[in-house]
Amino acid sequence: MTERGDLQLTEAAWNQSRATTMRSTLRTGLFGLVAIPLISAPAVALAQLAVGGWARVPVACAFIAVVLAPLMLVLVHQRRRKLGRTDELMQRLASELHQATDAARTELARSGAQVRRQEFEARLGGALEMAEGEPEVVEVIERALALTVPASPVELLLADNSHAHITRLAYSSPTGEPPRCTVDSPDRCPAARRAQTQRYRDSDDLDACPKLRGRGAGPCSAVCVPVSIMGRTVGVIHATGEVDAAIPEDRVAELGTLANLAGARIGLLRMMAETQLQAATDSLTGLLNRRALESEMRKVRESGATYAVAMGDLDHFKELNDVYGHDTGDRALRLFAQTLRGALRHQDVVCRFGGEEFVVILPHCDADQAMQALEGVRTRLGAAIATAGAPRFTASFGVVGAAADDEFPDLLAKADAALFRAKREGRDRAVLHGEWDTADLAGSGGSGTRAGDRVLTDRPDERADESAVPQGVG
Repeated sequence: MTERGDLQLTEAAWNQSRATTMRSTLRTGLFGLVAIPLISAPAVALAQLAVGGWARVPVACAFIAVVLAPLMLVLVHQRRRKLGRTDELMQRLASELHQATDAARTELARSGAQVRRQEFEARLGGALEMAEGEPEVVEVIERALALTVPASPVELLLADNSHAHITRLAYSSPTGEPPRCTVDSPDRCPAARRAQTQRYRDSDDLDACPKLRGRGAGPCSAVCVPVSIMGRTVGVIHATGEVDAAIPEDRVAELGTLANLAGARIGLLRMMAETQLQAATDSLTGLLNRRALESEMRKVRESGATYAVAMGDLDHFKELNDVYGHDTGDRALRLFAQTLRGALRHQDVVCRFGGEEFVVILPHCDADQAMQALEGVRTRLGAAIATAGAPRFTASFGVVGAAADDEFPDLLAKADAALFRAKREGRDRAVLHGEWDTADLAGSGGSGTRAGDRVLTDRPDERADESAVPQGVG
């Protein structure tokens, strides 16, 4: 590239050459004014002496020519040398000007590409920042892929949270078909393994990625840009094209920008989701915790659907801990949580409320249906305990159907009252809440029944099995 200082030196040499030429021209003119008269007079005198008549003029001219010819040859030679130096300077100046022009155009193109890349990065960053969840991020990525390489099939392959498996998260293609890379793990992708962009001119080349061969569309070229999340390479942007049809460098740079920003946004969303899940989940059982239950309850109430609330409790849990140890107690809690989750519907909300207490919200379900569902839980619990080889234990439930104007604390209090009756009536059963029969209460000394309560148990006349665990309050 021609520097400004080089152009200044060339310009100085050109100015010096012009000044020399002007001085030479002036000296030549002055020489002609002086030399011609000085030579002409002797030439005329010699011609008069040599010949007479009209022949004296040609002879005088011949004398002048003979004298001036050597001088003119010397002047012409000097002139040609100076013109040669001037032409050389002109050619050098023209060459340097061409180089400067080409360099300026290259720099302008590079600056323009950088400006476009910065604009693309800013717009993409804004779009990803506005995306509130991973589905919206995927939509932004697909639009960005279509804008970056509209003529090429391109896809984003990303690992799941285990980092063991890789799946297609987004793609764009002029034919509607993704490139369909067969890699199934980040560890088996050369670009992800090396954490460097890989370009392949022909999939049949000796050093081409093996995953490019054997595709139905035939040989192709490819570019693979690694995607990192929090410093770990977990995926790749994979684009294909015709053999020897390379994607322009500026487009590859934009794919790199997309890989960086998309990886950062997805990583942030996954980290936030994991943090929220940990904050809303009981660490022992994996069920929702008490704080998350209140949020789910608001959603159920706002939906306007019929629902029921149940409170469950492991019978004689304190004695279970005392006899078999706290590890067995924790195991019992986990087994009961798994049974609840497996026996109920996916839309039912299951929460560990505290200790050995659990709360279940059953949307689109009345009280009778809730009783039947919890009876299924009790039935499956016995089979689960036998399969797991755990000490035998049972559970009791209190159930209440919700009215439109019921507040959640009131529903919990009613479910808890029904659960208390299930305990008093022998445990290992589900009791549906009803109104207290005050006369019945007075007749039983406050220890008996509620007229509106209904009990479901597979042993209606039998108390809890005293051989399971020591009896007590629990």
